Amino acid sequence: MKILAVGMNYAKHNKELDGTLYKPEEPVIFAKPDSALLKDGKPFFIPDFTKQCDYETELVIRICRLGKNIAPRFAYRYYDAVTVGIDFTARDLQRKFRKEGLPWELCKGFDSSAAIGDFVSKEELPDIQQIPFHLDIDGHTVQEGYSGDMLFAVDELIAYVSRFYTLKIGDLLFTGTPSGVGPVAVGQHLQGYIRERKVLDFNVR
Repeated sequence: MKILAVGMNYAKHNKELDGTLYKPEEPVIFAKPDSALLKDGKPFFIPDFTKQCDYETELVIRICRLGKNIAPRFAYRYYDAVTVGIDFTARDLQRKFRKEGLPWELCKGFDSSAAIGDFVSKEELPDIQQIPFHLDIDGHTVQEGYSGDMLFAVDELIAYVSRFYTLKIGDLLFTGTPSGVGPVAVGQHLQGYIRERKVLDFNVR
């Protein structure tokens, strides 16, 4: 399986990072290796190569069919479930790489940097673009999002990435983070929710 992710897909987050409010002309796509996957409530260990490891809460889409060059109107057929995930980012390394015009892989694709929760069937969520989600740390909500605020909708993203990658059963698509990202610390307890349904639950070590 592969993990594909979308950068800069919420306008307020773009402003949060860059001080500007804009929409990219096309989706910004990057990939994480399978070794980045963190699931089943296993703890996240902050790596020693970063001094600021940030959470980025996202909706994650699970691919259920083999597909290539998928038309947007048929994209809904190619995913069957949704969960909340965390795109952990070594923010200090990202700033350095962006300043130097270098690729992002090391700050985004390190081991356990793609945490995912339990999946919810698409049938339980009638409209993929009307999903509220949030992240709590130690019982306090720190980040909230709504899929309707995405700059590029889920079906658009599926169609776009399938131009470049053959999508396969079990592939995951992280759809971008809203504003409110921040650093994690040892000892924190992270819980992610779709509406009021808890789907993600793990500790930081």
